[in-house]
Amino acid sequence: MIAVIDYGVGNLFSVEKALIAAGGEVSVTSDAETIKSADKLVLPGVGAFGDCMKNLENTGLTNIIKEEIQNKKPLLGICVGLQLLFEKSEESPGVKGLGIFKGSIKKIDAKCAKLPHIGWNSLNITRVKGDIDLFNGLKENSYVYFVHSYHANTSENIITATTDYGEKVTAAIARENVAATQFHPEKSGDVGLKILENFVNS
Repeated sequence: MIAVIDYGVGNLFSVEKALIAAGGEVSVTSDAETIKSADKLVLPGVGAFGDCMKNLENTGLTNIIKEEIQNKKPLLGICVGLQLLFEKSEESPGVKGLGIFKGSIKKIDAKCAKLPHIGWNSLNITRVKGDIDLFNGLKENSYVYFVHSYHANTSENIITATTDYGEKVTAAIARENVAATQFHPEKSGDVGLKILENFVNS
């Protein structure tokens, strides 16, 4: 069973529906015991980093999520769910993230492009860096759907895909049992469905 962590943010219904279409048995939950008993976890997120982190802390689930990651349970972060895995964000100074990965979330240097970065953009896929290969079977330059103004900046060798939007933008990361996408696979058509199938079957 895949537990989609409900902490009051994000379009959980669309994530749940897409995971079911990808072959997963899914429970949207904020219950600690359900999360502990799940085979895999999904951490979604929409909105501001600080608001998402505050909501997550208010559920009392932050330590449980960290423990489950340490116990090698597979976890997929989506959009702000990816950002929360880092130490901090420029969007919300003084707010600490989960700190699973070293680095911070930076505003995109979009130059002449508009922010937020909304719409379809192509992926530059690099090699697998963890146990979960989200991009297995996908062609280089596959298109996915983005809605964001910030992205991960890290010195760790964890970036598995980038996209171009004024600068090279982090699109996905992975290490061991944790993978995450800055884009929304649940809104990315057949490519997104394949990515979720790869997570379900990992």
